[in-house]
Amino acid sequence: MNSRRLVALTLALTALLCALGALADVQFPPLSGRVVDRAGLLSPQTEYKLTELMQQHEKTTSNQLAVVTLPDLQGLTIEEYGYQLGREWKLGQKGKDNGALLIVAPNERKLRIEVGYGLEGVLTDALSANIIHTKILPRFKAGDFDGGVTAGVQSMIAAIGDEYVAEPTETGGDRRLALLVGLFLLLVMLQLFGASVLGAPAGSRG
Repeated sequence: MNSRRLVALTLALTALLCALGALADVQFPPLSGRVVDRAGLLSPQTEYKLTELMQQHEKTTSNQLAVVTLPDLQGLTIEEYGYQLGREWKLGQKGKDNGALLIVAPNERKLRIEVGYGLEGVLTDALSANIIHTKILPRFKAGDFDGGVTAGVQSMIAAIGDEYVAEPTETGGDRRLALLVGLFLLLVMLQLFGASVLGAPAGSRG
């Protein structure tokens, strides 16, 4: 083995050990119920309503859904945290992997829907993103965390049942395009108006 390969292998092993060490320091909350509100976002009434909703869904479909709110992600990305928490909690029936988890980290402004393999065909990445951007975030921005989380869970259940209708979302690119089109039309109108004024016949004096 040459020195370059040895150095590369050493760096890779060091990175792996650092990553494993970071994960070892992460403290995941216990799965104490269908709603684990560590960030204190939700009212008791909303917790009860969501628990009833998700338990009823599990009874009729065997799918296991849960909600967790977190004060922080302990240095992990929300993707890493969600994946590891899903493994820790083992949501979903054995052999089906039919669990889904709504993760809210308000202090870090992060949201994620973590989906088990058994539900990925119905609760897709595209639908999850649409639920977050059209159902949850607008309510969060208005300060309605109870309503946002409730709408998120209801939409997840609807998507699993093939009953969710995705709403169109406006991106930054869409807004820039609309602005450019508006400016272009304004310039065209100004040119037409200017040409009509300049081309108008002068009034005659009697």
